Amino acid sequence: MTVWNPIVRRWSAEAGYKQVLILAIPLILSTAAWSLQHFIDRMFLAWYSTEAIAAAMPAGLLNFTFMSLFTGTASYVSTFVAQYHGAGQHKMFGRILWQGIYIAIIGGIFHFGLIPLADSFFRIVGHQELVREYETIYFKYLCLGAFPAIAASALAGFYSGRGHTLPIMWINIIATLVNLTFDYILIFGHLGFPEMGMKGAAIATVLSAIASFLCYVVLIFRPKYNRSSGTLSDWRFNRKLFMRLIYFGFPNGIQFFLDIAGFTIFLLMLGRLGTIQMAATNVAFNINNLAFMPMTGFSVAVAVLVGQSLGKNRPDLARRSTYSCFHITLLYMCLTIAAFLLIPEIFIKPFIYRADPITYAEIKSTVMILLRFVALYTFFDTFNIIFSGAIKGAGDTRFVMYMLLVLSLGVLVIPSYIVIVILHKNLLAAWTCATIYISVLGLAFFLRFLGGKWQTMRVIETPAPRLPSSFPEVPTPDL
Repeated sequence: MTVWNPIVRRWSAEAGYKQVLILAIPLILSTAAWSLQHFIDRMFLAWYSTEAIAAAMPAGLLNFTFMSLFTGTASYVSTFVAQYHGAGQHKMFGRILWQGIYIAIIGGIFHFGLIPLADSFFRIVGHQELVREYETIYFKYLCLGAFPAIAASALAGFYSGRGHTLPIMWINIIATLVNLTFDYILIFGHLGFPEMGMKGAAIATVLSAIASFLCYVVLIFRPKYNRSSGTLSDWRFNRKLFMRLIYFGFPNGIQFFLDIAGFTIFLLMLGRLGTIQMAATNVAFNINNLAFMPMTGFSVAVAVLVGQSLGKNRPDLARRSTYSCFHITLLYMCLTIAAFLLIPEIFIKPFIYRADPITYAEIKSTVMILLRFVALYTFFDTFNIIFSGAIKGAGDTRFVMYMLLVLSLGVLVIPSYIVIVILHKNLLAAWTCATIYISVLGLAFFLRFLGGKWQTMRVIETPAPRLPSSFPEVPTPDL
């Protein structure tokens, strides 16, 4: 019983396991829905053709690499809302939301400009002709859905920052159902629609982003929220607040960009090793995402809890909530590692169902090996998920950005280029670089958290000192 006493006490304590799970479970289900959406999308493409599954992840990641600059910046609205909520400044919610929407408009225009460049991107990396054709189609259509996707990430901050995560869960579930329904209809050509393959998969993704954005618009711009938070009336561009969001949020966007760009370059280089190696890598990463992405809900949860606690000037609660998230996430990740090592075929079977048995026999054997790498770096990814989320929730986004820049180039991209392009090593040597990168990254964020500098940081404006207006010697409450 003595062993369980600390766990029981932490369960019901403020910033304990119960409070963390109440906030995180809807976020976990949201990111799980997103993971399922991409998993089934890739599974359908694997059934469609080997070239389609080989093309899907490089093109999707390249699109998301550019989009992450804007998504990472716009989604930082959540941290502002969290700290405003902790400080009791609810009237600021609408103003910061609209600054995120303006970032989404800029991002949408930027992505329209990328469409004519799509074919050039994939010619440079030298993939096979049919794979390149699929990559170009997929990338172009995904660019059309940039604005609603970025705007939805900003609007989600209105709920996540206040700790109201159930609406996010339901909206993500709706978006997932839209995506999967149109995936099945458009990829294979059902219900009277022509068979569209890669184009169909991309259109389904865009329709999913539009559905998500419209759901947030309908909910957030209601009179109820407009009265309490100015969600509709505070639509004007606020230069000071916009620049403050850029100051703290853009490094967060750069961090996303560098992280995803590093892996995108890594995948594009792997394409030089052949279609089988590329397809196996895509399958392994998609299996990893199915297990990993739900836990990014904890990253959002810890950022919100840290932001709210620091808004109340309670860094002690911020620290406690971080470790509560870490304990739960580590337990889940250890179970996931055991599954990858002991029952890997359960994760691989959906990809080889209805596929050419000869081609996928080689892919299956390669994926079995790659899942051992995934199992190894998954442990260190726990540190990455939780401690990067915690320091970003405080506003320490520049450290995250600089660390990603140094490690992405120095540990992932450059070593992978040397291994693949110069030394002509095999797939396993390249995956070794990726495993080392994720492990070092997780440890770096953990050490930064232990340093404690984040406890003194804030992203919101410091309120001016005020005296009660009832004092007769003070004619106005403002000093």
